[in-house]
Amino acid sequence: MEVIVKRSPRRRKTLQARMVEGTLVVMAPAAISDRELAEHVSRFRARMALKMGERDDAHLARRADHLNRKYFDGLLRWRGISYSDRQMKRFGSCTIEDGTIRISSRLKDAPQWVEDYVVVHELAHLLEPSHDKRFRELVGRYPLTERAIGFLFALDWMERRKGREGLTPGLS
Repeated sequence: MEVIVKRSPRRRKTLQARMVEGTLVVMAPAAISDRELAEHVSRFRARMALKMGERDDAHLARRADHLNRKYFDGLLRWRGISYSDRQMKRFGSCTIEDGTIRISSRLKDAPQWVEDYVVVHELAHLLEPSHDKRFRELVGRYPLTERAIGFLFALDWMERRKGREGLTPGLS
């Protein structure tokens, strides 16, 4: 886990840590000793690693079970849910016929609330295959839906732009 330390002369006593785009950012007083800061950073790193957990297929299964209970009253059933390295144009997919859900491995580094939205989206397809009004109502049960959609649009735009580095902006 990458760590960035920001020391501030205005900060007197407290330290603060948060995750920003997969990086642990630690705000600390300028006067804190390197030894003491290292101890705090070590604790923050351990706490964040524990909080974030390993993003693997077991993690996805736990999240899907939790989201199913929370937003679908635990009524949905699926055969499997897993990360896929082959999904470069989609963030998720659901094969309704066999109950298989795949989530793009690109989301392993995304905030948990964004990945949760994609899982809720794919779970909703088990009840409604199309993207009609009923489907949007099902997905809309997740309170961060609009925010997550915005994040995914921005992520997709950034990834496409990164693939065109060296080109003049606006021209292709």
